[in-house]
Amino acid sequence: MAVIGIDLGGTKITGALFDANGTILHQVSCLLEERKGSKVGRLVLHTIDELIEQSKGGRDAVEALGICVPGIADSKTGLIWAPNIGGWENYPLQKEIEEHFSNDKITIHIASDRTCYILGEKWKGVAKNATNAVYISIGTGIGVGLLIDGNIVHGHGDIVGAAGWFAMGIPFMEEFERYGCFESYASGDGIARQAKKILKEGRLFRESLLYKKEIESLSTKDIFDAFNNDDPLAVSVIEKAVGLWAMASANLVSLLNPEIIIWGGGVFGPATELIGRIYEHASAWAQPIAIKQARFEKSILQGNAGLYGAGYLALTSITK
Repeated sequence: MAVIGIDLGGTKITGALFDANGTILHQVSCLLEERKGSKVGRLVLHTIDELIEQSKGGRDAVEALGICVPGIADSKTGLIWAPNIGGWENYPLQKEIEEHFSNDKITIHIASDRTCYILGEKWKGVAKNATNAVYISIGTGIGVGLLIDGNIVHGHGDIVGAAGWFAMGIPFMEEFERYGCFESYASGDGIARQAKKILKEGRLFRESLLYKKEIESLSTKDIFDAFNNDDPLAVSVIEKAVGLWAMASANLVSLLNPEIIIWGGGVFGPATELIGRIYEHASAWAQPIAIKQARFEKSILQGNAGLYGAGYLALTSITK
């Protein structure tokens, strides 16, 4: 018996064939490149077929699929809203997969990346022994996965965890309509956008070495490299993000009383060394007893949290 987990991101897809114990038997990965709409759908199907070919018994041996998507997976309609993939505003991924396997009895479960991140950490990561855990993903965008009283929280329309839209400052700005307030300043892309905005205005931090770089090609990595060298512009942008990460996690601690906050996504990475400072700042904002009960830790699965979460989705669908 085997199951397949698929982690579809905004830039690449990763798939794995898992055995009944959750061991990865085979793994594949492919960049989306310029693919949009149905071309991405076909890539998902191709990845699944490629993994099936690696299983000893072919399609008969694969009992379930779990798929992690970068957005909202509506469990009622099977439609996917993934803003980082062109043409995926209401994409019928569930239907496509069902039609692809029309003659096979295979269980299909699709969930948001936020749900899969916390599932992966609960299954194979730092939340193994937790019943109340929060996964904060800081990457291209910002999302939060919630494990509360032993249950994954989904919300009314499976939109729970869209933390990029946390309202964390006034006045309201036009860019918040597209990205949300929190994400505009403290996601990976948001950090880069804020630095570019300052550079284009050209009035502040004139001593910054970032002025020597091509503005449009400036990356989040460039900003963290500059931050580690005490560049004043980079320090300003990163310190703003640290303050917002602290406020957001303090709010989550006060609201949900988790035992662990897990920091993941591409930014944690280079921001891992800041987790201690984030906790210190959060302690000033959060409910004082609840923050002492919580620990802040880096994801040990990192880029594979969604993949393991997808595998767990598949395995649990046939073991319940």
